[in-house]
Amino acid sequence: MTNSWRFGVLSLLLLAGCDDKPPAEQGFAGMGGQADGYTQVTAGRPFSFPADHAPHPGFHIEWWYVTANLQDPQGRPFGVQWTLFRNALQPGSSGAGWQDTTLWMGHAAATSATSHHAAQRLGRGGVGQAGVSLTPFAAWIDDWSMTSSASEPMRDLHLQASAAAFSYTLHLTSERPMVLQGEHGYSRKSEQGQASYYYSQPFYTVKGQLQIDGQTHQVSGQAWLDREWSSQPLTAEQNGWDWFSLHLQDGTRLMLYRIRRTTRPAYLIGSWIAPDGQIQPLTGDDIRLAPLNETRVAGRSLPTRWSIEIPGKNLSIITEALNAKAWMDLDVPYWEGPVRASGSQSGVGYLEMTGY
Repeated sequence: MTNSWRFGVLSLLLLAGCDDKPPAEQGFAGMGGQADGYTQVTAGRPFSFPADHAPHPGFHIEWWYVTANLQDPQGRPFGVQWTLFRNALQPGSSGAGWQDTTLWMGHAAATSATSHHAAQRLGRGGVGQAGVSLTPFAAWIDDWSMTSSASEPMRDLHLQASAAAFSYTLHLTSERPMVLQGEHGYSRKSEQGQASYYYSQPFYTVKGQLQIDGQTHQVSGQAWLDREWSSQPLTAEQNGWDWFSLHLQDGTRLMLYRIRRTTRPAYLIGSWIAPDGQIQPLTGDDIRLAPLNETRVAGRSLPTRWSIEIPGKNLSIITEALNAKAWMDLDVPYWEGPVRASGSQSGVGYLEMTGY
């Protein structure tokens, strides 16, 4: 939900940037609190491309997020993540230069079957350190970037990031239109009306180079882009989530997540994306999602093996982490890494887990 922990990180950035004492936390990382003064998410908003690839400054939080499942010529699997978050410290117009009230955060990671590395960047808006521009398209923080010179920028992307233990330079291409998640891009997070605007490009093919643990690999594979923005995405009792994006063997893409709650069953939602790009929203009645084996990671137990069933689509699969230790040990820690699927279909994808 991809959509995911990113809600929490940006809310914590908001709290960190305020002079007053933070209010008591409501929901995961305070995301169930009020968002007075920010633009609210409402159903029926028309999407416009390429304009919606640019920032939406009236909203509190926003991100540009890519995950990729890759392999080298020997068939060895890898995963990478690239994310840029925008966080408004206060509602209303932002000033220029150092008066700009926007904070930016970047996350990047690389995963193999035996290692996982994550890195973080922080930046202020208004001074050129981080931001997103539309013509030509560029999303960047320090020397990490996602860029395109194409007139339809999300059809042809160059992605790069580097840190002490990894680096990657990737070329992503897709001729498919964007996929609007939920109800024509209006993605509900609860029965009470919390929601985000959410679209994806789940049909990228990828080629490039990955350096990890001192070795360089030529890699290729599939990638998934998520774009999402909101001002109040969760309720006070929603304390974490588990989000999947899957590329299945027959060309189907599957996005689903459960948002866990303190006193009631989890809120389940997803999308079945056919090979031709047609999307069918999924509700809790359509999804059977159950954690299986747990792994002890960073002093806590997390479910790194799951059962997923979509009875209406005759799908019954097990997902298993490529590397169960894919812990993002950053300012706000979470688990995120590549997974493999087996059962009625095989496939690859990504899993993100927060709030454990």
